Parts: sequence; structure tokens; C-alpha cells
Amino acid sequence: MSGKILAVDDEIDMLNLLKRIIETKTRYEIEIISQPEKVMKFIENEYIDLILLDLRMPGINGLELLKQIKNKDPEIGIIIITAYGTVESSVEAMKMGAFDFVLKPFQQEELLLTIHRAMDIQKLKKENRILKEELKKEKETDFIIGQSPTMQSIYKTILQVAKSEASIVITGETGTGKELIARSIHKHSLRKGNFVALNCSAVPENLIESELFGHVKGSFSGALTNKKGLIEEAEGGTLFLDEVGDLSELMQTKLLRFLQEGEFRPVGGTKSKKINVRIVAATNKNLEDMVKQGKFRKDLYYRLNVIHLHLPPLRERKDAIPILAHHFLEKYNAINNKQIHGFSKEALNYLLTQDWPGNVRELENVVERAVILCQDKYIKLEHIEPLNNLKEQTSLEEILSLPFKQARKKILQEFYYNYLKHILSQTQGNISKAANLCGIKRQYFYRLLKIAGLDNKLKN
Repeated sequence: MSGKILAVDDEIDMLNLLKRIIETKTRYEIEIISQPEKVMKFIENEYIDLILLDLRMPGINGLELLKQIKNKDPEIGIIIITAYGTVESSVEAMKMGAFDFVLKPFQQEELLLTIHRAMDIQKLKKENRILKEELKKEKETDFIIGQSPTMQSIYKTILQVAKSEASIVITGETGTGKELIARSIHKHSLRKGNFVALNCSAVPENLIESELFGHVKGSFSGALTNKKGLIEEAEGGTLFLDEVGDLSELMQTKLLRFLQEGEFRPVGGTKSKKINVRIVAATNKNLEDMVKQGKFRKDLYYRLNVIHLHLPPLRERKDAIPILAHHFLEKYNAINNKQIHGFSKEALNYLLTQDWPGNVRELENVVERAVILCQDKYIKLEHIEPLNNLKEQTSLEEILSLPFKQARKKILQEFYYNYLKHILSQTQGNISKAANLCGIKRQYFYRLLKIAGLDNKLKN
């Protein structure tokens, strides 16, 4: 069964009719109750997706029972079915949380359509609820892992090496979450000091030595006071050096000296300082290749790379995308004072079909934009499909200025591109399902992919 329905009505004939319709026309399971006072006890012991509720019943009316049900479980869907419907009662029921309102005598097709729509919403709620529960578990690990063997292995390694004193290098594409991994390592370590981060590529070369090691007053123009460096601020803790591959040769030498001797001298200073700090470095570059090319010191590489963790790009751990998306949804709901419940199936499928060259950072940006644009309870495809992810559109004026054959080709190409991308987002990139959904043969679908320029971007 794909869902469970409860029908509540004091008329036995109506209950039997509803039971017969649902059992013969749908795959849903149905239970019936003719005594409204028994409903609350029933839903305490049984999981129900949707309730078909009569409005006029002896003892307790439908609106009062609706209120009790919603107070007990706001997630249960409710459709009011009554022969005594008025505009006032229907508006009141909708305000109290009813999904819809159907009047007796009803057309069977109308009832079934309303039930299917309500059950689709209930399924969406359930999927988003499950994702929220998974997100809650994932948050206990400090960052979103996912279920892929690679990420599970990385997390186990983090727990194993965190309590050691070894230096660590984290590699991976930009936006994969290298700093989050570094923070997790620090959190699970025995170190009591601060976690201090420095993006080596963001600090001008002439200032980075002062930033790391500090300086004394008057050591250079603008040094008006003594300044403590980040290494000293990280005493007893962890220093995270992001984009360490961008360090100059001189700074590589100074960093190596610190790693070897555990001491440093501030810029302009005459005395060395001894500091106990653990170095975790990260880069999106291949340090081994840089060593071979003479761009990175071999001895520094081996000093840093005692433990090596490589973060795969988001496109290789797509199981984490739904959980990450919900994480960012919660974050930007709070920032924008919104109460969006989750993602539609089409929207989530779209997220799963993307390559995410910007990785987690790009996904976060897309979700933030969607939260800002969304005025519904659920984020839909129209909210998350960024225009810049599509091919650059040609204006109609430009197309009309082309010769007939070129104009026709251009229009068709852009139509195929947008249409096929939309269809593939609904089938999670499955070409066979997409072709069936379009009502065309698989071979012809491939031809259209080629025309649209999508054939090299998809994996079957």
C-alpha cells in the first residue's frame, strides 16, 4: 500500500461507498469509523496519512473533531466531505487546516482527484520529515557526511586521527567543505586552545608573515603597535591554513622552520617564541605535482602531509544533497523569517541531476536564492532552477535577424535544451524514463539530446 486513509461518517452507507471506491480505484488502504468519539483513540495507535471527515455528525461535529485532530497531529491531511457545506463552513475548515472540501453528492472522479492531490502532499511531507530526521543525525557529526562509503571512511579517519598531534592536509575542489572537516578534527581532538583559520590566498604576500607570526612596533611602516600573530592566537589549539599551496617560497621556508622547531620570531623581533599548535592545511591544488614542478617545498609537503584526507566533489556524493539542501533551508528560513517546509519532488530531483562545479557552496547559494523567492510551503522547480545554469538565451530580436534555417535551428535547439533538461530533472537523469515520459523512442530522445548539446553532460 502507498498510504492509509481513515473515513469518518455517521452514515454506514456512505462509509461503505467510500471504502468501495478507494479499494477498487486506488492502491490506498482505508479504515472506516462511524462513531466520531473513537477517532482520537484510533489515531493514537494507528499511522494515518489522510482523513475523510463528515461535517455534520451527532455528539461532535466535524469542525470540532478537525480541531482536535490538528492539535494532536498537525501533519495529518483532512478532507471535509458533507452534504451541508456552505461557504462559511468551508472557509472555516480551510482556516483550521483542512486540505480541501467536497460536497455530497460528489462525482467519483472529483473525489479521487482530491484524494490523490492530498496524498501527494502527504507523501511530500513524509519525505521531508524523513530528511529532517536524517539531518538531525548528521548534525551530530559537525558536518553533513552522507551514506557513501568514501565519506563514511573519511569520518572514521577523522575520529581516528583527531586525538593525535599529526599535521593533516585536506584536499578537494573549492567549496567541498574543507574548513568544516578541519573544525571537526579540532573539536574531536584533545586540544583546549582555539581553532584559528587563515586563507593564505586572501592575504597580500607582504602582509602574510605578519599575519602568521605577528610583528613588533616599528618593524615596518604602519606597525604602530605590537601585534600577536595567528599562530600565537592558536596556542594549544589548531591553526587551519586554507589554500596553503598559494604560499610564496619564502613563507614556505618560514613555515617549515616553525614546524621543525616549534618556535618562531615575530617580524622585527629579536626573541623567538615557542608555541604548541597543530597545523591542518587545505588546498584545491595537487601539492605532489607542485613539488615535482618545484613550486612547493618537498620537505614542507612531507611535514604537512602526515595524514591526507581527500574530499570528493559533491557530484560524487549526491546522497548528501537532499540532507544538505534541508540544512541550508533551515538556515535561510531562520535568516529570512520564513517557514518553508521542504522541497517538491521535481525540485529535489533537479538538485540531484546537477554537477555542482561550485560544490556545497554553490548548492547553498541556490537554496538561499530559492528561500528568498519562494512564497509557498514547498520550494518548487521554478524557485531553484537558476537561469545562469541554462545556456545563454538568444533574444527574439537576434533570432529574427537570422536567415530562416539558422533561426529555426536556434529556436529548436533552445527549446530542446530547456524542455529535455526539465524532463530529465523529473527522472533523476534516467534517459529511458525520460523518453517514456516524453512519449518518444529512446533512440530519438538521444538524437534530441545531441541537438540540444546535452549528450556529453549526462550519464545513462
